[in-house]
Amino acid sequence: MAPIPGVSGEQSEFGTASYEQWRQQYATSSHETDHDMHPGHIIRALNTKDIKAVIAYAKQNGKAIAIRSGGHQYSGASSTGQSNIQLNLRNTFKIPGEDLSIIQQGDETHVRISVSWSLLEINSFLGANHLFVPHGQCQSVCIGGHAQTGGYGQLGRSFGLMGDHIVKLEFINHDGVGRKIAPASHPEEFFAWTGGSPGNLGVLTHITLKVYRDADYQGSRGLKGLHIYTPEALQKLLQVLAEMNDDEDFPRNYDLCITVISEDYPLDGIFDLKRLTKQRTGLCRLDGASLLPLIVIYAQWVPFNTADKPDETWFDKLKDGAVVNDDRVRPMSELTAEWIFRKDREYNLPYVKRTYLTTATNLSKNGWVEWTAGRIDEVVKSTGNYIAAQIQPYGGKNSRFRVNDDGRSAYSWRDSTMVLGLDNFYVPGNGNKEDAEAWAAVNEEQGIGMNKYFSTQDRRVLWGSWGSYSLHSVWPCYYETEAKYKKLQRARNAADPYGVFTPNSFSVLRAD
Repeated sequence: MAPIPGVSGEQSEFGTASYEQWRQQYATSSHETDHDMHPGHIIRALNTKDIKAVIAYAKQNGKAIAIRSGGHQYSGASSTGQSNIQLNLRNTFKIPGEDLSIIQQGDETHVRISVSWSLLEINSFLGANHLFVPHGQCQSVCIGGHAQTGGYGQLGRSFGLMGDHIVKLEFINHDGVGRKIAPASHPEEFFAWTGGSPGNLGVLTHITLKVYRDADYQGSRGLKGLHIYTPEALQKLLQVLAEMNDDEDFPRNYDLCITVISEDYPLDGIFDLKRLTKQRTGLCRLDGASLLPLIVIYAQWVPFNTADKPDETWFDKLKDGAVVNDDRVRPMSELTAEWIFRKDREYNLPYVKRTYLTTATNLSKNGWVEWTAGRIDEVVKSTGNYIAAQIQPYGGKNSRFRVNDDGRSAYSWRDSTMVLGLDNFYVPGNGNKEDAEAWAAVNEEQGIGMNKYFSTQDRRVLWGSWGSYSLHSVWPCYYETEAKYKKLQRARNAADPYGVFTPNSFSVLRAD
């Protein structure tokens, strides 16, 4: 593909050294062939002029644009094939004060953020100003895709999704025109942009978020714990989590995430190893990689009024038997920084990833605890396969994950009680990929469906998609009703009438 005229940023063509560097993203290790992650052209835009030039070129030449900032989507949806263009926004808008700024709106504090900033960069900026907002755990995820797919993270029960805090979106549409929309001014468009068909409605450039002040939540507390993995230890901790999940009245104040990792995991991405000098021997190598399977606990409590007090029994159950218990009262901005995984990926290996959701409230009694521990243990004991499992409750009538669902956004499955991520990384060869796929298939067979262990329904999230790459063919897994899906189809048709923003099949199909 010839260079696009009018673009001042770097252009990388197929086969060049810079092309190979910039086409790589999280899913390349696993889906570069089956999802065709080989763009014909990669544009590293420097400004809005470059973006408009790319849109105009694509429109005139029948090309489609895949929009990438962090490039962390599990199936590679921010990439495309050789007949199309990838627009890389990772460094396009990074002027402090202009692309990252605080705005005071009466009693509320807002932050205007460009899509070029990573979660770690945003968290650092907010922390320096004693502010915080819910967001995910991966440091290199950028806010563009994160906002459009919800922004799941550690504060899900206490504060909801990051996307719940969006007050304004700024984007460039298919005609190259800059637009600004808010929930009140453009409700239909806003609905589609927030959870509809990420990356397929225009080029998102900036987001304005409502954020919170540390001073309003004094006494917040976080526990970062580490247990040596055994099946018995995992079952004991999962029982605590399942009982929390099953209690519809469980207070909003609490958030919990349990992570299970095999050996060779980059433990220095979770813990500051300088703080673990006494415990470090026997846990990890000098390079920070774990020497044995481990269980990581992220537990948080935040007060919402002066009468709120933490339940010490709950914390004690999570701390019992741990080799590390970093339990401290800290400002919320510091806690949100603690929950960030400070590596770009878990293992430098291809993977078979699965993310499941459920509405179940009987997981502490129906055998789910034992079943899940057994499924994880099968990978832990294997050779050539590595587990990275994350389990987090989101439910209860007090949870802001549920309460914040006011209909303004299209984020799906807000009545869910738990998110279960089971990721199987494998060493290529020796049938390890096939073993990972077979293991995942058993999880679905035994865990999903009527009278199964985890969920009666196949529920998936856009950021953690799996299975068919044709979104239209499996839309019931991502959207609750046909009426909702058809509404998004109409929005797609209005926003992308020429297919400029349809770079692959993981897109809501435009209405006829």
